[in-house]
Amino acid sequence: MANVKLILLQDVEFLGLAGEEVSVSAGYARNFLIPRKLADKATQGALRVLAANKEKIEAKRQTEFAQAKELAAKIAEVEISIAVQASDDNRLFGSINARNIADKLDENGLAVDYQRILLEAPIKELGKYEIPVKLHADVTTNVKIWVVRG
Repeated sequence: MANVKLILLQDVEFLGLAGEEVSVSAGYARNFLIPRKLADKATQGALRVLAANKEKIEAKRQTEFAQAKELAAKIAEVEISIAVQASDDNRLFGSINARNIADKLDENGLAVDYQRILLEAPIKELGKYEIPVKLHADVTTNVKIWVVRG
């Protein structure tokens, strides 16, 4: 199969960072990366623009990294309490998912996209949990959550 050269417009996990030139299969490019605006074809004009903006892209990446580290430090200090109804054997009536956690973080002034919260499965019991949050490719922290009877 023929590979296609693309320029990444956004960071793509396991592929590369925004601004990099990558070579992927034609189907992956046509069916996934290009329709989702994650990448664009690597034409001569696009490569010239990329070379001209290389410093801006690097500066933006550095500021994003610094902001992610700052937010990670704030999240590590916070303990969130979520009050829910539960049965006598500490099982929840319902569950707590990543969106609920993101909403509680937002209430504390910490805006985090729910997709960055790495919750393996919804929380279904009372207790204390430490949930990883991936804020940047190189920055991961844990948020402490208390699920209490409400």
